[in-house]
Amino acid sequence: MTLSQTLIARAAQVRVSRAARSSKVSAAAMALSAVVLAALPFLVFSTVTDTLVNLFVLIALASMWNLLAGFGGLVSVGQQAYIGIGAYSVIALADQGVQPYLAVPLGALTCALFAVPTSWLAFRLRGDYFAVGTWVIAEVYRLLVVRIDGVGGGSGKGLSGMSGIDQTLRGALTYWIALALALATIGGCYLLLRGRAGLSLMAVRDEETAASSAGIDVTRAKRLVYLISAAGCGAAGGVITISSLSVNPDAIFSVQWSAYMIFIVVIGGIGYIEGPLLGALVFFALQQVLSDYGSWYLVLLGAVGVAAALWLPGGLWGLVRDRTGLSLFPVGYHVREGGGDAASR
Repeated sequence: MTLSQTLIARAAQVRVSRAARSSKVSAAAMALSAVVLAALPFLVFSTVTDTLVNLFVLIALASMWNLLAGFGGLVSVGQQAYIGIGAYSVIALADQGVQPYLAVPLGALTCALFAVPTSWLAFRLRGDYFAVGTWVIAEVYRLLVVRIDGVGGGSGKGLSGMSGIDQTLRGALTYWIALALALATIGGCYLLLRGRAGLSLMAVRDEETAASSAGIDVTRAKRLVYLISAAGCGAAGGVITISSLSVNPDAIFSVQWSAYMIFIVVIGGIGYIEGPLLGALVFFALQQVLSDYGSWYLVLLGAVGVAAALWLPGGLWGLVRDRTGLSLFPVGYHVREGGGDAASR
């Protein structure tokens, strides 16, 4: 047998697929979990579902920041700009007669539109300057909002259009839209990263010059992920508004939101789709346990963040992956030969 025939026969035994058996099992388990979570308003008290809304918002925000920084290499501390724009978009649309729940996706679209001209300015900066620049941009948006009397100015404004909805139904609807947002952000990141756009994005993150020389439109890839992240954060801001029934510019544009996102992704695992999910669960648990300890709450959160940065550079999910090889959301190809399989990320 010639060398070429040997190579052809060898290649015929290799199967390349997008999903390994373990990922299919985990996908089925997560689908079942989603069904159970969707049924919770019928099974538990409203206090439980109201609390879980905050968890779902954190998952969505962290997923968007991880997509932007972990996979796109764009470290931003100004994503609260789009949380605020999304929140105020819901307020403004509700004042115009739009049902608040329908205003949430419209608010996300509004954020994407705002992100287009913003990206032209922000992308002129690099590295640390980009991070600081996004923070400044967020502050500019906050200062503009507090000067608009139609949305309450500096004192904020209440959400209209919710008084005719039964309180129990309103809590359930808010819970479901928050759950849908969390699932959409995770699923959207997964689908994006598995495609050509995701491969281009990670190439840009690793080395812009090499990616450009390979024919990748670097600016287009960055702008795509920036717009998606802005839309996701805007939808989260809308959910926060319909959950709290009001909005305050100082709170909704606070840099604390970016601090939460960064903390969650760092402890969960930056550059992994699973990282924000695990990190949000840990952060949410710490909030529930330590919130009564006053300033010590912040001290302990800081200590956990420093410890994760020093000893777990891949986060908790990086540790799990290294020890077990488990991948719930694989974004590479899976090669199987002779009964075994291996995944490449």
